[in-house]
Amino acid sequence: MNDYDVPVEVIERAETLCGEIQLQRRGKHFEVISNGTFLMATYNGESERLLVRSALNHAKSCESVLIGGLGVGFSLQEALKHERVRTVTVVEIEQKVIEWNRSVLAPVSGHALSHPKTRLIHDDLVKWLFQTDETFDLICLDIDNGPDWKVFDANGTLYDDTGLARLRSRLKPGGCLTFWSATPSPEFVVRLERFYGNVQTFEVPQQSGVPDYIFLIQNG
Repeated sequence: MNDYDVPVEVIERAETLCGEIQLQRRGKHFEVISNGTFLMATYNGESERLLVRSALNHAKSCESVLIGGLGVGFSLQEALKHERVRTVTVVEIEQKVIEWNRSVLAPVSGHALSHPKTRLIHDDLVKWLFQTDETFDLICLDIDNGPDWKVFDANGTLYDDTGLARLRSRLKPGGCLTFWSATPSPEFVVRLERFYGNVQTFEVPQQSGVPDYIFLIQNG
C-alpha cells in the first residue's frame, strides 16, 4: 500500500476569510485542502524547488528573492540554501498555513520560517504587489494551482495583463520571474511571450501521472 491509498487523518480544519482550509495527514505525508480542493502536499516538492532553482540558475543576481505563496516551505527552503541569496521575502495570505509551517510542517522545510534570511509578510500577494515599491532579483510565484485552475478568482489578476505589467515593474534588470502551474497553459505562455519574449517551460513528472509545470522568464 502506498501513501495515496492509506486513510486520511484530519489534523485541523478551520474557517478563514478565504473559506475552509484543512490540514490532513496521509501516511507519512501532509496535504492541505482549501474549500474542498486539493492545494498542496509534501509528497514530492521537486517542482516547488525547481520554481526557485531555475530562477537562481538564470538570474544575473539573486540577492533578493520574493516568493508568492508559502505552501509547505519547499520553495523557501530551496532559496535559503544558496549563499548568494541575502533575503527571502515570503508573502502568504493564510494565517493557518503560516501557523502550520511553524509547527507540524516545520520539519518538512528544515524550519525555514525561522531562518534569519527569511522575511514573512502575512498578506494577499495581489494586493501587496500593487502597494509595494520594492524590487527583486527573483520573483517566484506558486499561487493557487496556476493560471488555469484557481481556487480563488481574485488571484487571476496575477496572470492577466495588469498583473504581468506590475510584476515586470517589480523585477530588477536581469532578474527572473517564475510561475508554478498544474497545467501546461499554452494561452498563458503566449501572454508571457508577448510581455517578456522568450519563455522557458519545465515539465516535472509526478507520481500521480500528471506533471507540474514551471514557466521561466528573464527580464532583459
